[in-house]
Amino acid sequence: MKAKGMYHDFFFHLDILIMFILFLIVLGFLLTMPLSPLVPVFIIIGIVTYMFSEYLTHRFLFHIKTPKNPYLLKLIKRLHYDHHKMPNDLKLLFLPIWYSFPNLLLLCLIFYWASGSLLFTLSFSTGLLAMFFVYEWKHYIAHRPFKPKTRFGQWIKKTHILHHYKNENYWYGVSTPFVDVLFGTLKNEKDVQMSQTAKDLEQRKYKST
Repeated sequence: MKAKGMYHDFFFHLDILIMFILFLIVLGFLLTMPLSPLVPVFIIIGIVTYMFSEYLTHRFLFHIKTPKNPYLLKLIKRLHYDHHKMPNDLKLLFLPIWYSFPNLLLLCLIFYWASGSLLFTLSFSTGLLAMFFVYEWKHYIAHRPFKPKTRFGQWIKKTHILHHYKNENYWYGVSTPFVDVLFGTLKNEKDVQMSQTAKDLEQRKYKST
């Protein structure tokens, strides 16, 4: 795949484009304010917050057992189930704006309520959004015919491919597999059995518990 087409498919995807415009707005407001030495600290806090929210959301929301409620089922199918069925479909690859924007906004509002500082909230938001794009990019690369240049990038791609094609119960961290270490879900692929439902999460409702 040519690099030009690869970058075009990513940066001109509507959901990514809207979030990037939002990122520029947040960054613009941040740069107009009197900066503080604590700004980088809160940017890092935003990055770390996204790292953990990415993992926890992926594991405990996107991988919930098949819901009986038809509306919730339709929602979770769009967010993740269908992505496991068709992992390389660009229409299912990126988080939809109707999901990502409200969730990031909620985190920012909670942070503003806790800190009471617009400057620190904008710094936190910048970190959140920066890590959001790292997540989307790593996820995109994992599913495109492109080999990362670094060993680290290749390892991240490999762990995500294992999540899709070997066992959906491990390797939840898309951009930051290190979080898997803390939760015990980063395994040696040789120690993990092949799952029959990795490509069809909806079928897990038929498994005995």
